Amino acid sequence: MAKVSKKRKAANAKVDADKLYSISDAMSLVKEVNTTKFDASVDVHIRLGVDPRKADQALRGTVVLPHGTGKTKRVLVFCTPDKEQEAKDAGADFVGLDDLVQKIQGGWTDFDVAVAMPQTMAKVGRIGRVLGPRGLMPNPKTGTVTMDIASAVSDVKGGKISFRVDKYGIIHSPVGRVSFEPNKLVDNANEVLSMIVKMKPSSAKGIYMKSVTIASTMSPGIRIDPKSIR
Repeated sequence: MAKVSKKRKAANAKVDADKLYSISDAMSLVKEVNTTKFDASVDVHIRLGVDPRKADQALRGTVVLPHGTGKTKRVLVFCTPDKEQEAKDAGADFVGLDDLVQKIQGGWTDFDVAVAMPQTMAKVGRIGRVLGPRGLMPNPKTGTVTMDIASAVSDVKGGKISFRVDKYGIIHSPVGRVSFEPNKLVDNANEVLSMIVKMKPSSAKGIYMKSVTIASTMSPGIRIDPKSIR
């Protein structure tokens, strides 16, 4: 059995596993019980009463976090030569098509988000086996397959994130870093949670939001009272 560090023991002791915290108390507490020396990500984990095997319940979407993610995302753009300058001006880190497809075929995936023009998708489809499992495949539903490359890049750089429900019915989403003020973490989390509430499928029966837990990269999970969500 893995040995629990003194720091982690102390952190675990501060969190009441049986208690449902208000969202604002949870955000203050997650900063307090973070045990890392680096600026860890703060993530929200939402267990939903959905069946992801049903097409209309396989939720996926995007949301712009009001205070950003605290991490500058590296954006790759697959585009035609006439759009390359536009992509670069918008802040894209990597721009091209055939050269990038070849590089990714060789195993390179040193970027966070890929954006593609619709007419490039035939070539991008060839590297679906590399991009898909890593959650990097451009998709019209998340606004990453578009003719408006500049807006897509600006959105990602400005705090737009995408989320999807996993096979267990759980959505995992970043809402900032432990260095953020608690109120900024609350705003970001509320933005994600309210979007998920709006997306409730009409065919989902019973309790929709079964549990909401907040945690940093190395902290214990803190359970949130769904009633405290705006």
